[in-house]
Amino acid sequence: MIPATDFMNAPIEWLAWTGLHMSPWKLIGLTGALMFGGRWVVQFIASRRHRKPVIPRLFWYMSLLGSVMTLSYFVFSQKQDAVGVVQNLFPAFTAAYSLYLDIRHRGWRRDRATH
Repeated sequence: MIPATDFMNAPIEWLAWTGLHMSPWKLIGLTGALMFGGRWVVQFIASRRHRKPVIPRLFWYMSLLGSVMTLSYFVFSQKQDAVGVVQNLFPAFTAAYSLYLDIRHRGWRRDRATH
């Protein structure tokens, strides 16, 4: 039986035919990076819809989840890169705090209300 740490760092076999050499941790890290980057698309669409700069709550959820996923990649994978940890630790904290403030200030259902 393969230990969990080895399994998470071993290449995913069913992706071998594609030429991609990707471990579960790398898949988590890339998904987190895509989510963290994709939050700007969400912000762009919301701002365009409102015709003014808007940061929807989904932006903060995507920031937090993307940062935590990427942070976990740098902490738990074979990569264990201190630069990646620092680079994702502060955005995770900022996103969590901003999400907390948004919920505290506007309540849980703020995006559903019409203003």
